[in-house]
Amino acid sequence: MIKLYTIGFTEKTAETFFKLLHKAGVKKILDIRINNVSQLAGFAKGKDLEYFAKAIVNTDYEHNIDLAPTKELLKNYRDKNISWSQYEKEYISTLDKRQIIKKINFEKLDGTCLLCSEHKPDMCHRRLLAEYLKKNNKEIEIIHLIK
Repeated sequence: MIKLYTIGFTEKTAETFFKLLHKAGVKKILDIRINNVSQLAGFAKGKDLEYFAKAIVNTDYEHNIDLAPTKELLKNYRDKNISWSQYEKEYISTLDKRQIIKKINFEKLDGTCLLCSEHKPDMCHRRLLAEYLKKNNKEIEIIHLIK
């Protein structure tokens, strides 16, 4: 089995966030946000997170915007111009257009944790990406790190 984790950093202290990663045995954080340098990110800003991940839990870090939604798609959803179901369809279509399945090394996914900002995965692209990858590789077990 390939264990694929997901986590959002909002509504978590740094202590809770890193303890969740450590307890799960995460080997790599795969940051799938468009913007990983926002002041709102706190401890989860790209360069800081890369340092903290290595120093606190000995975990690698990678930022991959190919796995993020487009700015336009995110804006349309946030501005309520499209519904969540439309967002889901457009995001999956974006992954298809980017040929993500051909670019993903499934063997290296084991122990990876998809990171974005949303606290819960329900209405978050990290869940959509995890399910998209699982649809293409049945060996994937999705584990959402929430509390």
